[in-house]
Amino acid sequence: QVQLVESGGGLVQPGGSLRLSCAASGSIFSINAMAWYRQAPGKQRELVADITSGFSTNYADSVKGRFTISRDNAKNTLYLQMNSLKPEDTAVYLCRGVGGGMDYWGKGTLVIVSS
Repeated sequence: QVQLVESGGGLVQPGGSLRLSCAASGSIFSINAMAWYRQAPGKQRELVADITSGFSTNYADSVKGRFTISRDNAKNTLYLQMNSLKPEDTAVYLCRGVGGGMDYWGKGTLVIVSS
């Protein structure tokens, strides 16, 4: 089993920045790809960015150039640096880990972008 715990959310003004973290514990050796998703009120969950074990990354068009996904395997932590935040980035951000035939999700951290 793997446990994923997100942190770093909060209230930020438009144009501001936040860094989200996702700490992994448990059988982390089984995890290959990791990703950040988000779900806004009344909307479907969407992929924000993902990163493979080889550090290849992929981003949603809506966040390209503003968000950066990274992982520190030594710290068992996934990050999402979010810059130039917009009100439409407001959502619960969830961490996902996939590997060993399993699919793990954290409970999420809330990001609110508002003046």
